[in-house]
Amino acid sequence: MKEKDVLIKAYSGTEGLVHILKDKLEQNGITATIRNNSGDSFLGGTPIALDLYIRQNDFQKAESIIREFVKKN
Repeated sequence: MKEKDVLIKAYSGTEGLVHILKDKLEQNGITATIRNNSGDSFLGGTPIALDLYIRQNDFQKAESIIREFVKKN
């Protein structure tokens, strides 16, 4: 697997915050993927937190956006 294809978890939070951050990253040309790894939705529950993943080679570009987002939220 190439480094550019490796996904890393960049953020974990509520559904609303994860979607807002995903939009901010994508506005800056960074592809982001949301995952629910809790298994809660399988049981019919609402997940407590969702995870946002980005490509490893986008991390440097995304880092300042994520830091600013976390500081404000």
